[in-house]
Amino acid sequence: MKIACYSAMLRSAARRLTAGYDEMLAPLGINTAQYSLLRTISRNEPVTLTEIGRRLELDRSTVGRNVRVVERLGLVKLGRGEDQREANVTLTEAGHTVLAEAVPLWQTEQAAFETRLGTDTAQALRETLSRI
Repeated sequence: MKIACYSAMLRSAARRLTAGYDEMLAPLGINTAQYSLLRTISRNEPVTLTEIGRRLELDRSTVGRNVRVVERLGLVKLGRGEDQREANVTLTEAGHTVLAEAVPLWQTEQAAFETRLGTDTAQALRETLSRI
């Protein structure tokens, strides 16, 4: 009996889903990963790279690279906190503006995806994904 690889199927579905969000956010100059990063920073600022990694389930080096990208876009600022060994990240005014403009776009894409799936299937998907 052949069984499709769950990992491959999930990765493929995630790429297709992400493409819709990326398209929606493109006019703002950010992608889905950057949106998620900005939301995490906004909810916890000032926040360390280590804490961002913990919250997004990413290693610290990946977080550092991703933060530098949005820093070059002028959306975040790196500084030092009480522990001088760890960088703190905060949103800039431009970061707050982009995030405020992105939230309704994200909500629109969320609603469109749920409509495509149907409410019951979307709920079942959320429950299934939370168990993984």
